[in-house]
Amino acid sequence: MGIVNGLPAGFNPDSYDAIVVGAGYAGAVCARRLAESCGMKVAILERRNHIAGNAYDCLDDAGILIHKYGPHIYHTTNDRVHEFLSRFTEWTPYQHKVLANIHGQLMPVPFNHTSLKMAFGDEKGERLYQKLVATFGHDKKVPIMELREKNDPELAEVADFVYQNVFLYYTMKQWGKTPDQIDPSITGRVPVFVGDDDRYFPQAPHQGMPAEGYTKLFERMLDHDLISVFLGVDARDIVSVRTGELVVCGKPYGGEVVYTGPIDELFDLDLGALPYRTLDMVFETLPQDQFQPVGTVNYTTTEDYTRITEFKNMTGQVVPGRTTIMREYSKSYEPGSGQTPYYAILEPETKALYAKYRERVSGILNFHLVGRLAEYRYYDMDGVTASALDLSDELVAQHN
Repeated sequence: MGIVNGLPAGFNPDSYDAIVVGAGYAGAVCARRLAESCGMKVAILERRNHIAGNAYDCLDDAGILIHKYGPHIYHTTNDRVHEFLSRFTEWTPYQHKVLANIHGQLMPVPFNHTSLKMAFGDEKGERLYQKLVATFGHDKKVPIMELREKNDPELAEVADFVYQNVFLYYTMKQWGKTPDQIDPSITGRVPVFVGDDDRYFPQAPHQGMPAEGYTKLFERMLDHDLISVFLGVDARDIVSVRTGELVVCGKPYGGEVVYTGPIDELFDLDLGALPYRTLDMVFETLPQDQFQPVGTVNYTTTEDYTRITEFKNMTGQVVPGRTTIMREYSKSYEPGSGQTPYYAILEPETKALYAKYRERVSGILNFHLVGRLAEYRYYDMDGVTASALDLSDELVAQHN
């Protein structure tokens, strides 16, 4: 029934049928479904001072629409996700393209026909490409491990070039690893695209940007008489789990709780912190129309930042004479520092730690984990939307 800052005096959780922790995709989708499909009165508790989670966008001082928490590129093969989100926005056509800055030369990634000719010269690049076509067919994504398995020196040369110039240094920066620490199974999955399509998501039928921005999409999704959003509220101050019981404002709570935050924080990290990588994002407004030819340029062989995003190239916004770019610097996440945890570090020991935390709430039937942080996994926007739709399906079935 509105978006306000802070909890009102005398906030009574029992006056709500459901409490949702987090106003990002997972929380907002669940709140909307519970309100409109079950007639539930829903309270959303959001720690930040805005809705939309990491998809939040806003105008900077130069009047450029920026993505505060890094570029969000909408793409999906999921018709249901697209249909649901399209209720709350029109879409501006946009096909995402990424270039790699390889020793100063900009090449399309994933590595493709054009990239081959730029890297090896027109004649040799074309010969290598025709060999790839003959071996794997047109319009195929081929992992470099498969190139090596053919025991062909020229295909191995392509694999080695992609590994050294596209993958290795970029991955070292992104994950803070040395080459010997990089999992060979991940290395082997790095693709070469046998074709000319230089779109980053060539197989996604639904692509674009929300015409008025992501924040406006969320405003519309949460615009429901039965939904109240409370900003600047840390759910841990009022929501806790005690010996298998869900407690809100100091007493047992019988409604549904959808929790989208970090599960280790719910227990004050008492088993240890789940590790993440985070990002320092440095924004800069430049006195020019355009800085780079595409939305994202990855710096795969040089520089200490991983990539530069130019937002006008993605949103289509027309602002003559100025543009805003953002450089990303990857580093380890420190719990309690105010940093944003972006990328879960999914290794056997961290998955085991997550399982221990999750086991603590497994018997609480009205407590539900959903989303990138609560599930400790990486999601694109469509993936987290799909997960929230699945959970809300279960809750709607229980209450109707």
